[in-house]
Amino acid sequence: MNVAAGDTAPDFELPDQDGNTVSLSGLRGQPVLLYFYPRDETPGCTIQAQHIRDSWADFTEAGVAVLGVSPDTVDSHRSFCDNHDLPHTLLADPDHEVMEAYGAWGEKTLYGRTSIGPIRSSVLIDAEGTVVKVWKRAQAKAHAERALKAIQQLL
Repeated sequence: MNVAAGDTAPDFELPDQDGNTVSLSGLRGQPVLLYFYPRDETPGCTIQAQHIRDSWADFTEAGVAVLGVSPDTVDSHRSFCDNHDLPHTLLADPDHEVMEAYGAWGEKTLYGRTSIGPIRSSVLIDAEGTVVKVWKRAQAKAHAERALKAIQQLL
């Protein structure tokens, strides 16, 4: 399934970097930036997470919950957060069920090689749970800035 602007965002429950269960429905009442990334500690994913960290005051001021999702484990996420001082929540989706529900798992081509796996993408969800914007192929370096621009338009 792929989500598009205007769709109701699929609800989910996943464990965060501390082992606590986070659900999308539990965050109703505030906008949510849901970003999907391939793997903890890889260069692009680290840059993306650090840019969010470096813009954290802007996300907080806007009242946006930021959730990163990858197929990594809870322990891997804890280490990634600790290593890079990440303030936002990372969710473990090892069975990639949530990633599939949002169209963030599938065929991709990298350096001429086709494989199946995580697709770096993002979804901005409004306070009522409606998808406002989808970035199908998010760029690690520009992600935080583009997301903040969309959030300002939402508010």
